[in-house]
Order: sequence, then C-alpha cells, then structure tokens
Amino acid sequence: MVCPIFIKPINLNASMFPNDDMSSVRQEISLLELNNRVKGVLQQAFPATYWVRAEMSDVRQNASSGHCYLEFIEKHPSTGQLLAKVRGSIWAKTFHLLKPYFESETGQAFASGLKVLVKVTVEFHELYGYSLTVVDIDPAYTLGDMVRRRLEIVRQLQEEGVFALNKELPFPILPQRIAIITSPTAAGYEDFLQQLTNNKAGYMFYPRLFPAVMQGDKTEESVISALDKVYEQVGNFDVVVIIRGGGATSDLHSFDSYLLAANCAQFPLPIITGIGHERDDTVIDMVAHTRAKTPTAVAEFLIGRLDEAAGLLDDLKGKCSKRALEVLNERRSSLQLLMATLPALAGGKIERSQMLLQHLGMKLPVLANTLLERKRVSLIRMGIALPGLAVQTIDRKRTVLDKSENGLRQVTSELLSLRRHSLQLNEQFITLASPEHIMQRGYSMILKDGCIVKRASDMQSGDLVTIRFADGDKDSRIL
Repeated sequence: MVCPIFIKPINLNASMFPNDDMSSVRQEISLLELNNRVKGVLQQAFPATYWVRAEMSDVRQNASSGHCYLEFIEKHPSTGQLLAKVRGSIWAKTFHLLKPYFESETGQAFASGLKVLVKVTVEFHELYGYSLTVVDIDPAYTLGDMVRRRLEIVRQLQEEGVFALNKELPFPILPQRIAIITSPTAAGYEDFLQQLTNNKAGYMFYPRLFPAVMQGDKTEESVISALDKVYEQVGNFDVVVIIRGGGATSDLHSFDSYLLAANCAQFPLPIITGIGHERDDTVIDMVAHTRAKTPTAVAEFLIGRLDEAAGLLDDLKGKCSKRALEVLNERRSSLQLLMATLPALAGGKIERSQMLLQHLGMKLPVLANTLLERKRVSLIRMGIALPGLAVQTIDRKRTVLDKSENGLRQVTSELLSLRRHSLQLNEQFITLASPEHIMQRGYSMILKDGCIVKRASDMQSGDLVTIRFADGDKDSRIL
C-alpha cells in the first residue's frame, strides 16, 4: 500500500530573508530575487518526490504540446467547501504513459472529479509560481468524492422517480418567452442576448432575467430562489434557461446539488442549461430537458427550433396552395363540362315541356265537355225520376257547372300563361349561358381533336389545336 509522506517544516534562518528589524542598514531586493530565494528554499525543503491525495479538476491536454494541465483541490468532507487548490502539470512523455495505464486499470476516463493519489515534485517558477509536477499515479485510488457524490445524487433522483420528469415535458413549438437564470454581470449572459436578438431570420424573442449567483457557496440557494420566482408566473414563459460563463471546473460543484437538481427535474417548464463547459456534465445538465455546451449554443438551439417551426409553416403553406389549385382546376373542369352540355339538356327539357303543354291544351276542352255532358245526362235521369224538385235541383246544378266550367277555363288559361313565361325565362337563361353568347363577350374556346381542352397539361408542344371565337375558328400549333 502506498502511503502519503508528511514533511516536517524547516527553520528558515534570518540571512535568507533580511528585513529592517534584523539589520541597521535596509536591504532591498527585487521581486525576481525574492522568488529565486523562495525557489531555493522550496528545493532545499522538498528535494524528493511525495505521494499526495487530492481531487483532480479542470483537466485539459494541450493539443500541440501534449502536456496535461490540471488543478488539484481539496474540499471539506461535510460542507464541500474548497479548502486548498494548486496548479498541476504532467509533461507529455509522462502523460502518454500514465493516462492509458490509469484508464485501463480503473475503467474511468482520466478527467475532472476523480480523487487520485499522485506522486509529485514540488516546483516553484519565478513567473508562474507554485505548482506540482506529476511523475506517477496509483490507479487503486480511483473514484473521487465529486464523482461519487454525483452518482449518489443521480441514483437518489432515479429511485424517487423524478430524474427524467423534465426531459419528458413536451417542448413548445415557438419557444419565444424565455426566463433566464444567470448573473447579470456574466459574460455568457451578454453573449446569449446578442446571439438571440441578432438572429438572421429576425425572430422575436422575449427574454426576462431572474438574477442569481452562479459561483460559490450561495449558488444552490440563489438558483432555487430564482426558480421559485419563475414558478410564481409560470404561465408567462415557454422555457427556462440556466446559463453562466466559463471558469474553472472546480467552480461547478454547486451545480451537483441534490436540492437544485430535484427542483430542476420537477419544474413544470422545459429547462435548458448552458453553463459554459463542454467537457463536464453536472447533475442539473443530466436532469434538464436539453443540455447545450455554452450560452451561445443555447441561443442557437432556440433559434433552430423557430427555424423548424418556420419550415413546417412553409411546408403547410405549399400543401395548402397546391390543394387549392387542384380544387379550383376540378371545379373549373366541372363548370366547363356543364357549360358544354347545358344547352342541349335545357333545349331538350324545354321542347318536352312545350309538347306536354300542347298535349294538355288539346285534351283539356274535350275532357271538360265530356265531364259536363256526363253531369247533364245524370241530371236528366234524376229529373225523370223526381219531377218538380228535381228540375229545380238540375237548374241549380247547371248553374254550378256553368260557373265551374268558366272557372276551369280561366285557371287553365292562367296555368298555360305561367308555363309559357317560365319557358321564356329558361330559354333566356340558356341563351345567356351558351358558349356562343359567352364568346361574343370576348372569350374563346380551345379545341383539340374536336374536344374542349380543359387543362394546360392536356396540351403538348407540337399539338395542333383550334381556337374558336365568336366570329369563326383559327388553327394554331402549340410551341
């Protein structure tokens, strides 16, 4: 088992750091000379290598040199407050050996949040100050407090059934009313607003700031308070955005809070996070509806959603226009067909009606006379059997019959007159609706092979067609 080494502090003699109290003559040295002396003291006090327990933070590799730069931190075990922090570096030659060895042994990516036991040398540079240089690592000392705590929070949220609640919320089609939770002085806030308001499509957004502390021990309480204020007027917003600028990875531990994550997971509006770190996922990133890398990426996401809605509207507009044209063409074809067949149908109906009226006009007097004759014969027979009273009755009946005959003739005459007027009106309407009359008003018909052309698609280049005008026909060829 590898154990850390504790170094006993050395006594610094007065000659190394002269001052006014130790000498009657004031001695002055430059900052460089002071740093050189500090460097010498540290080299003398810490000449060997030492195993140090710490948590890695802000791990990054320089793409050109291959060196790895990071921070080593230590936090209070109960409160999580940051107690110590120092810069660290692993030179490229060492890093190329340590990284694959560590990852293969632990199954964990060499990244921020891991608590490690590293073998280091103490360095002091006149310009860059105090740092540790890693020369070895113990893979057995793997998962750090930060990662373990994060996994425990995620597991607790999953067991409570709230981990994926915000992700399951339907996202609004037009996310324009935006509640922003961030620090008003954060650079990321200004970048977000500029990206949002200066979008190329000119979409309108309605952002409103809910100020919060985004770094330090008060972050959790401040962000939860801002969420409570948004909740009080939740109907005024479509989405909630939680953003912050860049900074060290060690500053993100406040976003690995159970209370904050639980509030975000159960919030009734979709939450979008963009807290400025591409390579680190906090717990609120995991429970949020959507996670973006940076504040500007959040703005681009919102603009993209409006682009999708605009594309959908354009598609619907095209489909509506196409369908409307199809319906108009169908109705135009039906009207053209009706216009072509109406004169023949109406003419036939008028002719049949005239014949029927003429037939009725011829039969009606005969039928009336026959009826009157039958009534007279019946009355005469009744008169033979009942003289006196019967004669009087016959006279009255004859008077009634005479009146009925006169009325019947009048009604018949009026009916014939009405029928004749109706036929005249129908004949006038058919004349006005006939193609010949319409063409006299300046219209024309196109015929192909003797048939009326109803659609432009029915004609091809080179087709021979006939254009019919009111005063004659003209043959033409389609180009």
